Amino acid sequence: MSGAAVVGVIARVGVHEAFARAGARPLRGPERRETPFGPSNPVHFLEHEGTAFYALSRHGERGYETAAPWVNARANLYALKDLGVERVVSFSSPGSLDPAVRAGDLLVPDDVLDERRGGPFTFFEGRGVGVIRQRHPFCPGLSALIVEVLAGREARPPRAGGVYVGTQGPRLETPAEIRKYRLFGGTVVGMTLVPEVFLARELELCYGALCLVVNLAEGVREAPYRAGVLFEGLAEEEESARVRAVEARLGELLLPLVHAAARYERGCACGRAMERYKKRGDLGEDWRSWWA
Repeated sequence: MSGAAVVGVIARVGVHEAFARAGARPLRGPERRETPFGPSNPVHFLEHEGTAFYALSRHGERGYETAAPWVNARANLYALKDLGVERVVSFSSPGSLDPAVRAGDLLVPDDVLDERRGGPFTFFEGRGVGVIRQRHPFCPGLSALIVEVLAGREARPPRAGGVYVGTQGPRLETPAEIRKYRLFGGTVVGMTLVPEVFLARELELCYGALCLVVNLAEGVREAPYRAGVLFEGLAEEEESARVRAVEARLGELLLPLVHAAARYERGCACGRAMERYKKRGDLGEDWRSWWA
């Protein structure tokens, strides 16, 4: 088996364990890599049916140790790029702004509304680099592939397209904020894909996301407050059961995407995102030299 892989998965707590339950085996690691932006989360090198790939949990290995605002997305993405990754499959669990998009549903977003107020927003702080067009924040080719693969496997196919509203956290959103996001055309709201999606583009990575909706957002419907449970009652027990059923087979859900992403031919523009700055002489051909 090769000592490198072109696919990296960034997902929930303990995603490497979900892959192991689905039949993936460890090849090496875990390894916490040092980067110019601090240490990454542990990276697991795995293999399944001849395809090697990397897996990384955003919030912690064994529990929700780091809330979304403090996830070091720059270090995590840099580490994957440094390992040879070109395509990132991202998994997250947002809330829904649309009653028709239910808890337990899958969605592959194609646009972003960035409502974060804190950084970092870029790898190039304080520099004249990073003005990049965002016609397709998510890689259109990889996103279409995710939809295609799951449409043939899931009883309820994923929704193709939608606007992911990225918020700061760690608090949840107010009813007024949710009304604003709905007026602006948002579909789901969460805290993890931003700034990750934009940082991935600066590293010229293909980045596609799969969202598992876990609840209706605040104010979309009347939801009594229930202390001591997840999201204090935003999700009904039947909805949470649907979510748990999907989470229980997370490895089985993501492995076909890993295999498909490994075969994906990069005909998109993601790998040339920084071309203007290379031509201008601001950046060298060796991406590691960008922060030397």
